Amino acid sequence: MKLKKPSLSFWQILNMNVGFFGIQYSFGLQQSAVTPIYDFLGASPDQIPILHLAGPVTGLLVQPIIGALSDKTWSPRFGRRKPYFLIGAILCSLTLFAFPFSSSLWMAASLLWILDVGNNTAMEPYRALIADKLEKEQQPLGFQMQSFFTGLGQVLANLSLFIFPLIFIGTTGSLPTWVYASFFLGAVCSIGTVLWSNYKIKEIPPSAEELEKLKEKRSVLEPLIEIFSAIKDMPKVMWQLALVYLFQWYALFCYWQNSSKSVALSVWKATPENTEAYSEAVSWTGLVNGWYNVVTFLIAFALVGFAKKYSPKKVHAFCLILAAIGFLVFPHIEDKNLLFFAITGFGIGWASMMGIPYLMVVSDIPKERYGVYMGIINMMIVIPMIIQTLSFGYILKNFLNNDPRNAITFAGVLLVISAVFTLFIKSKKVVS
Repeated sequence: MKLKKPSLSFWQILNMNVGFFGIQYSFGLQQSAVTPIYDFLGASPDQIPILHLAGPVTGLLVQPIIGALSDKTWSPRFGRRKPYFLIGAILCSLTLFAFPFSSSLWMAASLLWILDVGNNTAMEPYRALIADKLEKEQQPLGFQMQSFFTGLGQVLANLSLFIFPLIFIGTTGSLPTWVYASFFLGAVCSIGTVLWSNYKIKEIPPSAEELEKLKEKRSVLEPLIEIFSAIKDMPKVMWQLALVYLFQWYALFCYWQNSSKSVALSVWKATPENTEAYSEAVSWTGLVNGWYNVVTFLIAFALVGFAKKYSPKKVHAFCLILAAIGFLVFPHIEDKNLLFFAITGFGIGWASMMGIPYLMVVSDIPKERYGVYMGIINMMIVIPMIIQTLSFGYILKNFLNNDPRNAITFAGVLLVISAVFTLFIKSKKVVS
């Protein structure tokens, strides 16, 4: 007999997801601070995409393996998903602390690889935890709570890029002093919030039958075997989502890699060689990106109701169109204050991206494979990113005139295509 999971209060679901805040603070620094760090260390524009290869490659390798391992894990003391949050958060914190001491381009790139391993180790079990702990009717709130904390974490990360340069003046080592303050705060947030959630979470123990299966002797290759088996058995709706994600995540990487330089050119008429003006542009872009994340956590819970009323795919397609409009307008704005209006559309789109797609597929996924399938969904995110890091440097140099403003426009077009493909998604079941 299938046991009904206990209904959780709003505050229990919130406490369960607090650790996601720390993980997303770290991702916020990656999105907004790493490219400027590369610029300060002497990277050329067409080198930037390949230097960001760490994120998608580690996501491709780490998240599905960690998801599969967590499906097969149970400790009465530590639980199923919690050990992975904690290990990932410790690795993130240590790397965030070390990052500002980068003295060369390749040192920074190497640390980014380690940071991404930690982030990916922590994140995917968090997605699976929502499916583990919550009944179907509470899953929309659980996933959008993660969207809320995504926005909040990235807001504070980006605000640090605006506020700290005003407080911490000058240069320490090879980088501006504000970099140290932002990354040290990120290190504290990463481990502190995950420790809070680990203390508050009580995972649901496996049934006697599930426990017997977990005790069976397994090959060291079993996680890889499980991943390939899950891909072979993957529901059609996940293949449809993969097509949406191909254009969606390629577009986002284009934006994150080029937003600061686009703002520097369109508003300040400056390049990274003009250090003072470029630092001011980076600081302002941090504020702008902080704003889109404010929009994300303000709108996240409203999208739950819209998804129930109009269906997740219609809501996601509409949000993608709003994000696309924002990207298409963004590089043509010369008044720095108007950037906030343009990026609001992306804030709404980002709120949807962080939660709504999971509602399209979660009902089609068998519960004993939540971890591995959440990892596979992440593969659908990182494969477009890998394609982007390998291809976009060539596209930017040869077709977009090495102009970051054209890169943002290109991202807007890709989001329109993604929205069209979203409308073709057909779920067998609807999350009510």
